[in-house]
Amino acid sequence: MLSVLDRGIQEKNDLLMKIRNQWLWIIFLMIVVNNLSAQSDLQRPNILWISVEDIGPLLEAYGDKSIKTPNIDRLAKEGITFTNAFSTAGVCAPSRSSIITGMYPASIGAHNMRTGPHYAYREPEAETYKTYHELKDIRGRNVPEYATVPPPYVKVFTEYLRAAGYYTSNAAKTDYQFNSPITAWDEIGKEAHYKNRSKDQPFFAVFNHEITHESRVFMKKNDPMLADKQNIRIPDYFPDLPVVRQDVGRVYSNIIELDQQVGKLLDELKAAGLLEKTIIFFWSDHGGPLLRQKRAVGNSGLRVPLIVRMPNGMQAGSKVDDIVSLMDLAPTVLSLAGIKPPDYMQAKAFLGPYKAKIPRQYAFGSADRFDEAVDMSRSVLDGQFVYIRNFRPELPLIYRNKYREQIDMTSTLIEMDQQGQLTGDAAYIFMKTKQEEELYDTKIDPYEIHNLANDPAHQTKLIELRVALSNWQLDVRDLGFIPEYDLVNMMWPGMIQPATDLVAFKKEQGKLLLTCSTDGASIAYQVDSEIGGKRWRLYHQPLLPGSYKRIAARAVRIGFKTSLISYFE
Repeated sequence: MLSVLDRGIQEKNDLLMKIRNQWLWIIFLMIVVNNLSAQSDLQRPNILWISVEDIGPLLEAYGDKSIKTPNIDRLAKEGITFTNAFSTAGVCAPSRSSIITGMYPASIGAHNMRTGPHYAYREPEAETYKTYHELKDIRGRNVPEYATVPPPYVKVFTEYLRAAGYYTSNAAKTDYQFNSPITAWDEIGKEAHYKNRSKDQPFFAVFNHEITHESRVFMKKNDPMLADKQNIRIPDYFPDLPVVRQDVGRVYSNIIELDQQVGKLLDELKAAGLLEKTIIFFWSDHGGPLLRQKRAVGNSGLRVPLIVRMPNGMQAGSKVDDIVSLMDLAPTVLSLAGIKPPDYMQAKAFLGPYKAKIPRQYAFGSADRFDEAVDMSRSVLDGQFVYIRNFRPELPLIYRNKYREQIDMTSTLIEMDQQGQLTGDAAYIFMKTKQEEELYDTKIDPYEIHNLANDPAHQTKLIELRVALSNWQLDVRDLGFIPEYDLVNMMWPGMIQPATDLVAFKKEQGKLLLTCSTDGASIAYQVDSEIGGKRWRLYHQPLLPGSYKRIAARAVRIGFKTSLISYFE
């Protein structure tokens, strides 16, 4: 028999062996996980955005049978349809500012439409601004062209993709309320394409389709009509007149053309052998292009189609009723690429490993200056109810706007209103003043024409959404209360665009560090024969100085003037 001492030694040895085996098992698991992670890096998904303009859910996938859209329907049948997706604004530039940053427009000073000529990328040397823009703020002061300046920690989310090895291309719209930084895209312009990437490099590609934009309603009015005007859905807030059927028909006709363009993109992906290696997003930047749709802060202006097709039939044909904000696209793309979204983002991932654990309870929207018309409204939507707070109730709901009055039905309805010829639901949207609060139940009132704000039966819901909106405005520090002239002066002190400082080079421990003293600046660089070209690499880690003979670098912070070029020999 073993002595007490011997038994103690044996038990100790057994414990040490057990611990040793556990550590060996842990090390083995770590090796396996690392190998799987490396394989995952090699097999990162391609991601493609089909970005479209100015359409609400006027698709069969969302229950509208006015027209046939076989290619978009195919995406819905093979993908995930999000039934409660909402933009942050009912117009393109503020909405797109939220998409590229993952931040609410009203929280970063991007809420007024439009701040400058940012709809297309301009080379840094071409980034100039008019000091007299024929626009006035709420106090009647001149508002110059400008670029929004978000807090220094805010980045365009494509920089995170580029740092992770993705090839990013944008064909070709930006419209971010600031000039697209040179660090945002590998390639931007009408010819930008994922085909131009390096072999086996994962890509994030954006193709923007303007065929459904508001302007195409009047620009294409003499084109052949592809939709059956007698079979289309006319919203209750429009009188059923020939001119209305003509322009609503044009909206549907343009969607048919859009569907054809979507089909070509899908065919191109399939021919390249990429269809089952690519995650496809289909979305519109905000709701429809007509009165009480575009620029509106309710369901008609904010609800959008959003379809995501995963490779190889994953979740094919499924529907998700969770509330999704369109700005959630940014962290969702990062999540699907295996990149943890930055904590500062107000947006939440709705797919991928970093999907938010708790879905949104509400979507929030904003409406402020639209071209020459100054207003301010905020909204909160829960998928059924819409609550709107009007901060300038003395103004009419339908204000004068030169751009949209190029649409025939718009000018006709304005004239009819002035002659007192509109009645019923059509007259409702031409209210001469607004109530401070609006509440609509879209389940029984899809066109938002029966305000329930003063209905005693709906006071509980009214108070719930009123409080939710107030809390949100405090949380995001809503900048809509600052007159635009003063807001510009805060972002551009003295009304002069701030400039990004030069890039500095520093050798440290055998590596070359590129730095910029401007808080929040990103750095781009070119090497050797690339210098002088349009494409800039994103600096995200130290360089090996012996790898290149010459390096050119410049820095840019969002909304700032891009720095001059620094060189390192």
